[in-house]
Amino acid sequence: MGRQMNYAIVGCGLIGKKRLNGLPAGSKLVVACDTNLLRAEELVKLAGTGRAVTDFKKTVADSQVDAVIVATINSELAKISAAAIRAGKHVIVEKPTGISVKQIDELIALEKKHKVCVRAGFNHRYHPAFQKAREIFESGVMGELMFIRARYGHGGRVGYDKEWRANPKLSGGGELIDQGIHLIDLAGWFLGDFKKMDGHADTYFWKMPVDDNAFLDLRTAKNQTAWLHVSCTEWKNLFSFEIYGRVAKLHIEGLGGSYGVEKLFHYQMKPEMGIPDTKVYEFPGADESWKIEMTKFEEDVRAKRKPDAGLAEARAALKIVEAIYRKRKK
Repeated sequence: MGRQMNYAIVGCGLIGKKRLNGLPAGSKLVVACDTNLLRAEELVKLAGTGRAVTDFKKTVADSQVDAVIVATINSELAKISAAAIRAGKHVIVEKPTGISVKQIDELIALEKKHKVCVRAGFNHRYHPAFQKAREIFESGVMGELMFIRARYGHGGRVGYDKEWRANPKLSGGGELIDQGIHLIDLAGWFLGDFKKMDGHADTYFWKMPVDDNAFLDLRTAKNQTAWLHVSCTEWKNLFSFEIYGRVAKLHIEGLGGSYGVEKLFHYQMKPEMGIPDTKVYEFPGADESWKIEMTKFEEDVRAKRKPDAGLAEARAALKIVEAIYRKRKK
């Protein structure tokens, strides 16, 4: 395959553009595919390379394409990814990768059969505050983790309840499957597998058949807890992720832009306790998480290694989403 990788992007909206901008140096777009041809043509214009089409089946079968980026609405993610895998292409598919665990199980079977690399798009792992938090955590200075408390929310916009995310057939659910799946993935990245799942998803404000808030209580076999809240009635955009160890706490807040400057606070307990030693890291730059994730994807492909956010991680997160949604239907 050489150094350069040729990509097809299926879904040329906001996330498709972010993925295009995140392509590693030397790699390029060869096909842009969208049901709206004008959007595909716009992406080609931005890239300065490639051709615009509307047929995803021809796109994934294109002999020039090495890898496919799937950035469509949720209901189409698994179908297009499956077609790309069957065509022998490597795939990076946006979260939640599908709208059911059954769909992801089918992708896992196909990935194994066709021996390709499939990465799930959990770009939040690659925000600098999370990369630094992971480094601190792995150093052992926090001691054993006890619990995580996290909140993630935005305020929607006029007409939000009429968009595709408000249609369960297209979205698979509301705020829980949207931003919530990021929090679940991040919590599991630090705490491990969750054996107990409780919580509820409800609709408080928006006139739509999907949830606008979800509250989760997730526990590992050791009873380590992730206490999570996601919302699209958060009138001032907010991101807060707190990781509590026996002798230290890490607090990430902000994601840049309307969420505020991304910061990491490291509170290290003193032997005598009291006010902890404190370090504050600020990351005011542009969001590079998409580019870093794409670079990792190419490294995965070339090294033939399992992605550290692959289909197994996507399945684990969506299993929790499904469990909470089953409670909502009762």
